[in-house]
Amino acid sequence: MKFSKFLFFLLVSTFILFSCKKESSEEEIIKTTLPNYGNVDLDKVFNRKDGKLENKDSIISMIDRYYKNVWEKGDLWGGFIVAKGDEILYESYRGFAQGKDQEPINDTIALHVASISKSLTAMATLKLVEAGKINLEDPLTKYFPKFPYPKVTVFTLLSQRSGLPKYEYVIEKIKPAPPELSKKYLTNQDILNMLIRYQPELARATDTGFMYCNTNYALLALLIEKVTEKSFPEAMKQMVFRPLKMKHSYIFQEKDTLTAAKSFYQKGPRVYPYDRLDLIYGDKNVYTTPRDLLNFSKALYSKDFLKTELKQKIFEPYSNERPGINNYGLGFRMKVFDENEKLTYHNGWWHGTNSVFAHLLKSQVTIIAIGNKYSTRVYTALALSGLFENFPYETEKFQKTINQTDTLKQNQANDSYSE
Repeated sequence: MKFSKFLFFLLVSTFILFSCKKESSEEEIIKTTLPNYGNVDLDKVFNRKDGKLENKDSIISMIDRYYKNVWEKGDLWGGFIVAKGDEILYESYRGFAQGKDQEPINDTIALHVASISKSLTAMATLKLVEAGKINLEDPLTKYFPKFPYPKVTVFTLLSQRSGLPKYEYVIEKIKPAPPELSKKYLTNQDILNMLIRYQPELARATDTGFMYCNTNYALLALLIEKVTEKSFPEAMKQMVFRPLKMKHSYIFQEKDTLTAAKSFYQKGPRVYPYDRLDLIYGDKNVYTTPRDLLNFSKALYSKDFLKTELKQKIFEPYSNERPGINNYGLGFRMKVFDENEKLTYHNGWWHGTNSVFAHLLKSQVTIIAIGNKYSTRVYTALALSGLFENFPYETEKFQKTINQTDTLKQNQANDSYSE
């Protein structure tokens, strides 16, 4: 009997010790395997005493009016959050993830954010820069020697100044059709292989101007894989999602096709079918929730997110060749109204997904709108920025938006809200 008790005690002790070692080793992996954002304490980013919001009740009332007019009357589906620092001012979810009446969207359902993925890819890249694993001025040929564009650098990819052709158009122009196109799904490596093999002409000379291009961020994902020796989904989990407690976030892969939240046509609604470009990541394919994405935004406000000189580069405007307010930094769009007023954000579109991620630098306000039933009206969420900072243009757009009804035609949406 005594031996049985001893044996039981020994087994329990061994199990507890093993479990503790396992948890400890997992934490150690996070800290040592890859540079990551584990240095950011999300609970200590903001000081609420310094961040009091004036006219809070009035602002919340205006956001509610916007949501009811645009989302409810317009029957938009998806998730929506507006937060000041770490305080959520407004949050709501509508619609379904798998099909009508099947799985209602809530705060744990990950949705595709499309090109907002670029912001997260850029931040993972910059963490590798901070760690000295890569340099912004490194040519891509340093990592992929056969890459046929020697002037393309890490910086020109991040800032959308590479001049590379858009992969979604290139693959249609190659004749005869590349063998890769017979596959059900193309990969990032397939894109690189075709660029090397066929060497399509640059759309414009490298670093001579801004040109929004998905190829840039598909290649950055490959660069992250090369440097970390991890798959992009695993690298992003270790570097971004897990450290920032983005518990419901992941990179979409083929294994997720049956379970991931779908996107829908506006009418019907009918599910958008997957196509051969749906497994290419870096430029898209982050699936996340508004709350998880809010954690990412909160971390961006932290002084510990990146070294100061590197973080400042994110929100510098690099596409200054054409006059106007629209510009691009490193993984972020921006509207530069003057040297003191800058609206920083990114939008997304893919299939039935439309999304907005506004990260306001002065007011520390985050606006997140992720729609999974196609409608350009989702982009009007950016106009809420005018409630918090001095953006007269956005304030005007907001006033027009909340006074419009669900009969608003899609072509009335301002083209500056496009992806």
